[in-house]
Amino acid sequence: MTDTTPDTRTAEEAPAARSGHERTWRRYVAIGDSFTEGMSDPDPRQDDAYLGWADRLAVDLAQVADGAGHAFEYANLAIRGKLLADVVGPQLDAALAMQPDLDTMFGGANDIMRPNVDLDDVADQLEAAVVRLKDAGADVMLATMVNPTGSKIMTRLRPRISWHIANLWGIAQRHDCYVLDLWSMTPLRDPRMWSVDRLHLSAEGHKRVAQQAAWTLGLPTTGEWLAHLPAQAPKPVRQRVAEDAEWARQYLAPWVERRIKGTSSGDGRLPKRPELTPVDLLTARSLMVDDEA
Repeated sequence: MTDTTPDTRTAEEAPAARSGHERTWRRYVAIGDSFTEGMSDPDPRQDDAYLGWADRLAVDLAQVADGAGHAFEYANLAIRGKLLADVVGPQLDAALAMQPDLDTMFGGANDIMRPNVDLDDVADQLEAAVVRLKDAGADVMLATMVNPTGSKIMTRLRPRISWHIANLWGIAQRHDCYVLDLWSMTPLRDPRMWSVDRLHLSAEGHKRVAQQAAWTLGLPTTGEWLAHLPAQAPKPVRQRVAEDAEWARQYLAPWVERRIKGTSSGDGRLPKRPELTPVDLLTARSLMVDDEA
């Protein structure tokens, strides 16, 4: 994804923490698909496991709770490849049983990528889930999709994505939800913010999203999430062609095969953090330091 939209903001000019933050959240549950599971931000503690923006946000929330003298617990029920029906069905039921005071609910992207999708039905499912969470006393954060500028495949879905985002903002306005606005986050249009599969965020991309999520919730941030990476010279045509061919072989072909067979990359998988458990701040800080080294 190539960033073609200049952003005059800098880290030094980052917006201050949003006003109106009056809560110290103590029970955070994340539900969703691969985006919230954390692909592709490797967890160095185990193979085929990921950290991701939600884990990183949980650390920020835990630090705030710890500073206020409160215990903090976090669960992540997201599983790669899941459709919205899975997110607002079994995942939501499990989340509500944990009585969260904060829930991030991101789903619908996999539905939008299917050949046929009823976008208003997707919105109705999301809104019904939001109502259930709000009625249970939870604050809710939704998220837009990223602007697919520069992606030959995803750009074709831009009308669907725009329609979905318009519906999502309406839901958020009606029910007083936080919205993680990834559409306008121009640094994410840099291909270096994405993994080699070109579909999931890299570790750097997840860091940026976690920082914007923290800002959206009113937590203090450094503003680094606004900064663009230094410009780099274009790759030679031959190299780009070779990389495209390898990507198609290794990632696109298996994805198409799963669509034909009606299978999912998440079939048979369990959530990585199925229960509310405390966040080990000592270990988490060590992971973040190693990650930035």
